[in-house]
Amino acid sequence: MKETLKIKVEAPIYTVVSDVTFAQVDTWFGHTRRDLKMDIIYPEDNTRKYPCIVWICGGAWAVMDRSAHLAYLSQLARSGFVAASVEYRTTNEGPFPIQLQDVKAGIRYLKAHSERFHIDVEHFGVMGESAGGYLTAMAALVDDKAYDVGAFTEFSSKVQAACPWYPPADVTVFSYPSAEKAAATPESLLFGKNVALYKEEAEKICPVTYVTKDAPPFMIIHGRQDKTVPFTQGELLHDKLEAAGADVRLLVLEDADHADVRFFQEEIWQRIIAFFRDKLGTGKE
Repeated sequence: MKETLKIKVEAPIYTVVSDVTFAQVDTWFGHTRRDLKMDIIYPEDNTRKYPCIVWICGGAWAVMDRSAHLAYLSQLARSGFVAASVEYRTTNEGPFPIQLQDVKAGIRYLKAHSERFHIDVEHFGVMGESAGGYLTAMAALVDDKAYDVGAFTEFSSKVQAACPWYPPADVTVFSYPSAEKAAATPESLLFGKNVALYKEEAEKICPVTYVTKDAPPFMIIHGRQDKTVPFTQGELLHDKLEAAGADVRLLVLEDADHADVRFFQEEIWQRIIAFFRDKLGTGKE
């Protein structure tokens, strides 16, 4: 049997580029340097510019794998975005703010190479889970040149929309059995000090501290049954943003625990796509 098809071209080819070096940072006690990498999924389309969504992996700021969710990020790309997943240094390499500096360096790299990847530099979103949700919120809320270090500082690291999943929003209100046990928690390792003993100083690393009415639009997603980052953390960030007059919504997943399979269902991803389309548009000719 022979069949001839005449195919109408309605979508571009999508290309995955892995292991893109976007920055070099000090390592091994400052004696050596290493590359920070990102993965990028972009359309081979010279006719228009696409909004870009930067993904930030979770892992208690201690471990991360930028490639773990490429299957889902490809869905974002095929829905009209450039999708990029950035690496950041973990707490065994140093405390805050290096994690935020790395994320911002990734955003600036993408803007500096916007022509190569067909990116609309005026429409950037950021999204991440858990520790990555925290960095999503911080990247969206913290507009301070002190965190823009390294290359491509002529470009802004500002974003226009944020979607943090189950984010630690205020580490000073976490409940600990004792100050001694608080010392070994992910929050204290991120801070570089015991958050239970230095609460006032720890406010400087909390997303809620940086909330203003000028915050970009937020869609926070949190499971009500979260046993790792309490649901009250996502709720607190929502309430602070709402009280400030910012554009914010909170999606509550009724039966979901931390990093639950429910976050990876089609209904949630269609909500995410709709949010970013609404806030970032679909690109420009």
